[in-house]
Amino acid sequence: MRNRFGKIGRALVTSQLTLMLLASSCGATCGGGGGGGAGGLDSGKVYMVPWRMTTTEADLPKEGLVLSWIPANIYEFSGSPLRFSKTLSLFGARCVNMAVVDAKSQTAGKLLHGEKLPVVVLTAVDGTTVGKVESHDGVLNVADVEQLLQQEISKRDLALKEKLDDARNKCKSGQTTDAIQEFQDVLGQRCLFPKRAREAQRELTKLGISQAATIYDDPHFDDSVSLKVQKLMDEGLKAELKADYPAAQRCYSSAHELDPSDPAPLRFLGEVYRHHIGDWVKARETFEAILSMPADPISRAVALHGLGKMTIHEGEFKKGLALMEKSVEIFPLAMAYRNLAVYWNSEGDPDKANYYTQQAVKLSPKDPYNLVFATVFTAANGHPEEALKIATANEGLMPASYNLAAIYAQLGRKDKALQLLKRHFFEYERYKAVREKEMMEARVDFVFKSLVKDPDFLALTNLADGKLPMRMSDHDPK
Repeated sequence: MRNRFGKIGRALVTSQLTLMLLASSCGATCGGGGGGGAGGLDSGKVYMVPWRMTTTEADLPKEGLVLSWIPANIYEFSGSPLRFSKTLSLFGARCVNMAVVDAKSQTAGKLLHGEKLPVVVLTAVDGTTVGKVESHDGVLNVADVEQLLQQEISKRDLALKEKLDDARNKCKSGQTTDAIQEFQDVLGQRCLFPKRAREAQRELTKLGISQAATIYDDPHFDDSVSLKVQKLMDEGLKAELKADYPAAQRCYSSAHELDPSDPAPLRFLGEVYRHHIGDWVKARETFEAILSMPADPISRAVALHGLGKMTIHEGEFKKGLALMEKSVEIFPLAMAYRNLAVYWNSEGDPDKANYYTQQAVKLSPKDPYNLVFATVFTAANGHPEEALKIATANEGLMPASYNLAAIYAQLGRKDKALQLLKRHFFEYERYKAVREKEMMEARVDFVFKSLVKDPDFLALTNLADGKLPMRMSDHDPK
């Protein structure tokens, strides 16, 4: 099955805000199961901030800094510029944790002291308030939030520089033990301050103390490079949405070369390789690179989903399933929920398939692509008239061709199903490598079981790459 996917508690129902957070992460166009491309999102923008719903203090992280956003209501959240920011997104990969807090929760009660919502509060992990940004006429200025965070980072960076200087002076005066401790303290801040940590590592090496800690470079926050990267990413996304995948690949690759420590270019590039071009060797290399570097939760979730999808196709079902489950644990993505639904449907577990389908549909119940995806299950569950009505109304949706074919196949409309599958394989998809994989998926997809031995269906899917055994229970090693 394929598709595209697109108050805070009591006075603001928490469950609705949670869904809005998830909806922010909905995947892009269809194909390859639950969708993909556009960096795994359908925001129309590159740098989505990895905000996560926080309801209790136990949900708050234990490392780095915490940026807590307390929205006034669901409408303020949905339209806020705070949802998109290159600066905040990059800090999200560097131990700055982005939390959305229910205004009626105990956590919010400890953060607020009479301020008018919405408010953003920056705290240390011990709960100490570092600074706040209040709204102007009910709207938070993203530049003010970025400035608050950058000022605190600069302040802490200066403190670490002074600590390094103090440690060097202690070395000179023979206080080696104290100096070593200070150098190790600085090294422990390598997630937020890699430059200072690298200095501390060198000093420890001079003292004969080996430190195996891996230290990654910071992404570029300076305008000279950052603006060029942003421009390339925007151009790449425009090209991708126009199905000019070679141009998108070039833009994303150039952005990565300009700033190898920014995970976003790799995320978009990996999805182009996996979803659009079908070069899974490069896709795997790209996703593994994301997981080996400091990366924001969205980038990590997209990488895990991509690896899981490819791993399942290669026949390692349990391993692939675990990767996709880990993906939604780190950051829920609609495409991962849909692929989990496809997986369990093919395994003959309708309850799990329905659960994951509902998780995807809840994100955007009026999205026609989501509607078509869910209708595949409607057809399977014995509601043919309803399924046919929805399929007919949405037949013009090119990216939904595979799912539409699945609906008609289950309704016994073989000719219509084959017509839509042909449209999917030869009009929507552009690359032979993708067709080979998706034709194989169609051959083992539970929704096409009525056609599995049909000569016309077999002829239409004759490029199937021969991988992807039918069921985990039948083929996965114990």
